[in-house]
Amino acid sequence: MPAKKPAKKTTVSKKTTGYGAEQITVLEGLDPVRKRPGMYIGTTGPDGLHHLIWEVFDNSRDEAMGGYANDIEVALLPQNRIRVLDNGRGIPVDIHKQTKVSALETIMTTLHAGGKFGGESSGYKVSGGLHGVGVSVVNALSVYTKAEIHRDGGYYIQEYVRGKAKAKVKKVRASDFTGTIMTFEADEEIFKEIKYEWNKIVAHLRNQAYLVKGTRITIIDAREYEGEIDLEDTLFVRDLGLAVPSQTFYFEGGLKSLISFSNNSQKPIHKTIFYVEKEVDGVAVEIALQYVDDISSRIMAFANNIYNVEGGTHVTGFKTSLTRTLNNYGRKNGMVKESEENFTGDDVLEGLTVALSVKLPEIQFEGQTKSKLGSVEARGAVETVFSEAFNDFLETHPDEARSIMGKAMLALKARKAAKAAKDSVLRKGALEGMTLPGKLADCQSKDASESELFIVEGDSAGGSGKQGRDRRTQAVLPLRGKILNVERARLDKMLASNEIKNLIIALGTAIGDLFDLSKLRYHKIIIATDADVDGAHIRTLLLTLFYRHFKPVIEGGFLYIAQPPLFKIKKGKQVFYAYTEEEKVAIVGKDNDVSDETSLEESDEENTENENEDADTDDTKKAKTQKFSIQRYKGLGEMNPEELKETTMDPEKRVLKQVTIDDAQEADKVFDVLMGTDVPSRKSFIQSNAKSANLDV
Repeated sequence: MPAKKPAKKTTVSKKTTGYGAEQITVLEGLDPVRKRPGMYIGTTGPDGLHHLIWEVFDNSRDEAMGGYANDIEVALLPQNRIRVLDNGRGIPVDIHKQTKVSALETIMTTLHAGGKFGGESSGYKVSGGLHGVGVSVVNALSVYTKAEIHRDGGYYIQEYVRGKAKAKVKKVRASDFTGTIMTFEADEEIFKEIKYEWNKIVAHLRNQAYLVKGTRITIIDAREYEGEIDLEDTLFVRDLGLAVPSQTFYFEGGLKSLISFSNNSQKPIHKTIFYVEKEVDGVAVEIALQYVDDISSRIMAFANNIYNVEGGTHVTGFKTSLTRTLNNYGRKNGMVKESEENFTGDDVLEGLTVALSVKLPEIQFEGQTKSKLGSVEARGAVETVFSEAFNDFLETHPDEARSIMGKAMLALKARKAAKAAKDSVLRKGALEGMTLPGKLADCQSKDASESELFIVEGDSAGGSGKQGRDRRTQAVLPLRGKILNVERARLDKMLASNEIKNLIIALGTAIGDLFDLSKLRYHKIIIATDADVDGAHIRTLLLTLFYRHFKPVIEGGFLYIAQPPLFKIKKGKQVFYAYTEEEKVAIVGKDNDVSDETSLEESDEENTENENEDADTDDTKKAKTQKFSIQRYKGLGEMNPEELKETTMDPEKRVLKQVTIDDAQEADKVFDVLMGTDVPSRKSFIQSNAKSANLDV
């Protein structure tokens, strides 16, 4: 038997040159926050900027949740400063035994330091701030922060620059008020643009007022105030009586008031709003819901008053319980026959508006931005509370129960019809080899990351687009007329529309429960409609379609709106394009000789005649050099292929606006108003926003 060869030795390099203790970086204090701000606030864009306000406000709101405060004021001041005041207990200012500095300085300058870790013994039974990084992160990302504390009969101040205290806590004078005032100025080194959105702040704080019953929340916008704002002898900015925008919210109805507000432009199918508030195993559950005559659902979920955009365990428990309860009730009362299938989750969610809030002593979120709840115990508590209460509601409100069951039955039948229509379309597509629409001029590339789809208005623009495009990476799909308004259209009706069906097949993602974003054929989908009222309407119809049925396309950053120029300006052989009236004036100038805004053919003809005239004087030559001709584009179809390529399709020169969803809840409401059936609400919206419109009729 041959002897075994010795195993081959594997050598590992022990060379450590250039890697020693001196290469290890230790970030102290709040330095990690400034180094990696996205880890703590999600982003340094607009959402992260507003998150600073939410973090400071959350501390005041937690005081209110604990019953220690009932008045909170958020003021937007000049120099981009934000001031948040509450009449709570005030942050402690005495010396902390562990850090040897004041408790205030410890909280403001140390990560994971706060009064929300020790349960009820810490002073907070329930809170939204659980990581202890909120206000210290705000301090770290602010060029200036000022903490004013009123407690124990005194008024104390401490100021900070980029997270570091300028001096020790100082007692200024005596005070009989108790509360905390935080003023901060976000750092321009961290945030690309410091621009707070008034409507976004109002919407967020309005929701908070619904969630904390009996708490007054005031928002004041004094950014444009030109006079001096003297707060030396005044606590609340509102007491100064400044002539600036302000909003005050105070609700006793809690989530019931939130449901009423959310459904104010809808037609309820039952008048009585379901409501329950109960605590199970230390988890407080509050739920309010109402069905409306719509096909969309709206779920507003909160955990310890933090809005959970992505839902979480409490939403999962609610959906499971809702489906099971309605199926059991339907079977028990003979509304659902034994031969019929059960409701699915989609059936019972159709037309539902629900507000769901849970409060837990120990809470877990997925990520610091708290967009999704992860606490397992929340699911069981919601299922237990809701199942019992909602079943009682159905039993004691037979009229409401019949309306809700009828709504679910209608959704079930519509789902079956939509499935049949969808299967028919898919079968037809399979027989035809999934043939792409005939009007689609597809690109040669099969790489979605470099492929673009231009959705244009009409065959005229389609013809120009097909000639002016880059055939390798750019596809063009012309639409015929205005597509179906899908705001209240079910899937079967949508698939009967050739224009929508063509678009779905072109995208490649399918629709409904078969939707698959990974099969998207183009990573830039560009809506290119005319710059007139009809073009704006078509654009709105397309945005409604994408928002309601292809939302992941928007969330993935794949949807854009083309910005073609409004004017083509010629001066001799020079050509300029202007995208706004202001740009046109900047190019032409107010004092130059300008021909009427007409077709270029007429203008060129006039110029040719002028050139043929015998003009020898210097004045005449000067007039010619100042002559501009302007063409006002009404639609893309007016452009020849070269113009369309140069202004709208060439990646090096074009202007595109990316479509995003900054606030899904507000976007949902706007689509309801603009594209739904509530005419009075739409009329009110148009009248309220008429001055902001810039229409070319």
